[in-house]
Amino acid sequence: MTEKRASIGARRNPETEAAVLDAAEALVEEKGISGLSMEAVARRARAGKATLYRWWPTRGALLMAVYQRQKRIAGYPDTGTLEGDVKGVLDTLFAHWGRPEGRIFRHIIAASQADPDVLEALEAYRLGRLESLSVLFERAQARGELSGEVPARDMARAVMAMAWLHLLVDRLDADTAGMARTLVRGWTVP
Repeated sequence: MTEKRASIGARRNPETEAAVLDAAEALVEEKGISGLSMEAVARRARAGKATLYRWWPTRGALLMAVYQRQKRIAGYPDTGTLEGDVKGVLDTLFAHWGRPEGRIFRHIIAASQADPDVLEALEAYRLGRLESLSVLFERAQARGELSGEVPARDMARAVMAMAWLHLLVDRLDADTAGMARTLVRGWTVP
């Protein structure tokens, strides 16, 4: 029998956290999202199940942690124009989702349709992303670019929906400049 990793108290042990995320990532690569279970991750990472559940209360939360670890997108660009910013967001996301480690997000969205834990974790992630995406529109508003007819959060939601749709239908080669132009046309001051 293998030994479990030593606890360092209430704080997360970085070595254990890395081992858990490595194990979860490996299981997803080997068996797909459906092959990810807390028991299998704990066994492979040599960590206690209680530790996993304390840090990630559900399988969905652990799955999102794996994705976020792989994502490595620090922030969205500030090009000085809303159209440029939206194009930059789409370019950044499409480039990430086109790489092997980014493709897991499509599977997370699919799994959320049948797994309430994954759906809950995806919704929490979506709300966080929506907040950070809204910053683009707040900046454009501060620059006087927006007509003010559509709330910033709704504009952010439209960009997110467009991006996620392109991910789901595997159209990551789309013309992001044209998409950005079309999206922002009705929002900006002529």
